[in-house]
Amino acid sequence: MEDVTAPDTLFSPLIEHAIELSAQWHDGTYRKSVWRDPAFEVPEGQEIQIPVIAHLAAVASIVHRAGWDETTVAAAYLHDAIEDMNEHGQRLRRKQLRDAVGAEVARLVAQVSEQKLDAEGEMRPWRARKEDYLESVRTGSPQAAAISLADKIHNLWSITQSLDTGEDILAILSGDAEAQRWFHRAVLEASRAHDDPRLAPMRDRLQRELDRFEAVLDRER
Repeated sequence: MEDVTAPDTLFSPLIEHAIELSAQWHDGTYRKSVWRDPAFEVPEGQEIQIPVIAHLAAVASIVHRAGWDETTVAAAYLHDAIEDMNEHGQRLRRKQLRDAVGAEVARLVAQVSEQKLDAEGEMRPWRARKEDYLESVRTGSPQAAAISLADKIHNLWSITQSLDTGEDILAILSGDAEAQRWFHRAVLEASRAHDDPRLAPMRDRLQRELDRFEAVLDRER
């Protein structure tokens, strides 16, 4: 008799909760660009936007396909929850996240979250935020490095898709082309502090996205 997949490998209540919480927190928030024509008729006066949950699902899918466990996949769905405000201008505290989905998920999310505000509540400089983020990737866990790589794979893919369709996405991002090149390369290098074999194909894919980004920039020069 052939083995039948055990039910608990098909459904994860933890991941389901992470999806639900992520969708609730990011409800009404959108990505900064659109690179596809709509697949349906858009009401007059309206515009198509990409909900942030689409990015989170893409990142979690990369993490899952790379072979990481349910805790890491759950954290991938929630990787922007601490860092980004919701549509009401609220911030999710780490304790709230820990109480909802557990200490390990909250720890991973914290390791891939930028500290955007200083002690006075003012936005910190872009470069300082990124340097601290890179240090967290280097010194954190391999699971956090996996989430970071997946996030940057999809972010850079999205940037290049936008550029390739004529969207001037770099004009509305905090970092220009050179800054984006530096940061994504730096994440790639920071991830090399970890030797988990599951990270290798993720690094390869981020390198491919860097090459594609460079090719589009070269073409536009």
